Amino acid sequence: MKEINVTGQKRTDLGKKASKLLRKEGLVPCNLYGEEKVDGKPVSLAFAVPMTELRKVVYTPHIYVVALNIDGKKHDAVLKELQFHPVTDALLHVDFYEINEEKPLTIGIPVKLNGLAQGVRDGGRMNLNVRKIEVRAPYQNIPEHLDIDVTQLGLGKSIKVGELNFEGLEIVTSKEVVVCTVKMTRQAMSAASAAEAEEEAAPEE
Repeated sequence: MKEINVTGQKRTDLGKKASKLLRKEGLVPCNLYGEEKVDGKPVSLAFAVPMTELRKVVYTPHIYVVALNIDGKKHDAVLKELQFHPVTDALLHVDFYEINEEKPLTIGIPVKLNGLAQGVRDGGRMNLNVRKIEVRAPYQNIPEHLDIDVTQLGLGKSIKVGELNFEGLEIVTSKEVVVCTVKMTRQAMSAASAAEAEEEAAPEE
C-alpha cells in the first residue's frame, strides 16, 4: 500500500462541546486504537487533525497506510471508521487503527474489473455490486486493488466472492456476496429475439 502523511495534535477535552469547538476551527476529532487494552477494552489516543489534512485520505478511492504524526510521535495506521453528519455529510469523527508487522490486518480493498466481458460485447451492461472486498493479511501484503478478470462473463452471469482467490490474502467478505453482474438490456434482449426469429425462419435442410 502507498503511504500518506497526516499531522495531528493530542486533545484532552473529549466532550461534545469540545468536539464542536474543534470542528468550528476546521479540525476533526479522531481516535487511534491499537493493541493496548484496559479491562479488556481497547484504549484510544484522542487527537485532532485539520480537515485539509484528512481530505486527501478520506475522499479518495485508494487505500493508504496513514503515517500519523501526533505531537512529533509517528504511528502507522489505517482508516477504521468514518462518521458523517446525517444531513450535511460533513465529516464529524474519524477512527484509526494502528498497525504492526506481526499482526494481520483486516481491511476493505477496492475491486478493479479487468477486460471486456463477453456479455457486454453481446449488448449487456456491467454492474459492479461491491466496490470493496474485506481481506485479512499482513499490511505489507495488502495490494492497492483486487484485480478480477471478467472477460468470460456472459449475459445474466455473476461473479461471487466465493469464486475468487488472491495469493497471500484471506477473504473475509461472505462467499455469497455478488461482486459484479452482466445485466440484460433491451438492446441485448432485442438482439436475442431477432436471432431466435431468424433461426425459426430459416428453411429446414
